[in-house]
Order: sequence, then C-alpha cells, then structure tokens
Amino acid sequence: MRLNNPMKVRQWWPVAVAMPKMLRVLDQHPEIGCLGYQQWFGRTTLLVQYWRDFDSLNRFARDKDLPHLEPWRKFNRAVRDSGEVGIWHETYKVRANEYEAIYGNMPVFGLAAAGGHGPVRNRGQSAATRIDATVADEPVVEPY
Repeated sequence: MRLNNPMKVRQWWPVAVAMPKMLRVLDQHPEIGCLGYQQWFGRTTLLVQYWRDFDSLNRFARDKDLPHLEPWRKFNRAVRDSGEVGIWHETYKVRANEYEAIYGNMPVFGLAAAGGHGPVRNRGQSAATRIDATVADEPVVEPY
C-alpha cells in the first residue's frame, strides 16, 4: 500500500486496520497455506508473503468466509478511483527446487523464514551449482 495523500486518513485507515486481522488468521491457521510473511512500514508499506501454492493464495483472496474478500471489496468501492491510496500485488509461481535465497550475516529472513534454511556450503559454492547440481562448482569470490 502506498499513501499518495497521507492526510486522507479516512481513505487508508480501513486497509491498515483490516490487515492485522488477516495476518492473525493466517498465523492461527497454517492450513490456509501462508508459509510466512514480513512487513515494512513507511509511506509505502510493503508486505511480502510466501504461499504453499497459488490455489491457496487465490482461495484466501476470494473466500467470503475468510478476512480478505470484504476489505478488498470495501477498498475498491471507497478509493479505487480516488488516487489517494495505491496498492499492488505481484504473484510469482516458482517450481519446487528452482529458486535460491542466500543470506550472509543475516537473521532468518524471507524465504528462509518461510521454508527453512541451511548452510550454503552443503549445496555448493556457486548459484549455478545450487540450482543445477550438474554444473561445475566454480565460485568467483571466497565462500563464507
């Protein structure tokens, strides 16, 4: 969410209030399919979520018995055409074992928090090797 006009509290407040309820439901019901999320706050507020699969995400977004659909409808009725509040969603479908996330001197974060983590040296020292074990492991910087 982006506050294009932060002074228009009546426009963005309902979204800000609805989100914690949605996240509580996701925390309390892992069977819904959200594997984890992280938030950053500022004029542009960012929420990154990791889902088990697209169907789980889509079900959460559209199910009238879950806490996303009604706030979504209210938002669209209230501010869709005003320009006061911006929103965006980006959805990426990633096949199992066709991604990597590397963290150096970081707490458990992002994909590692959502799906588990382990030392990079256990899977090779180069991204090419970690993604495709048939590729020669030729790191270009000294490994951690």
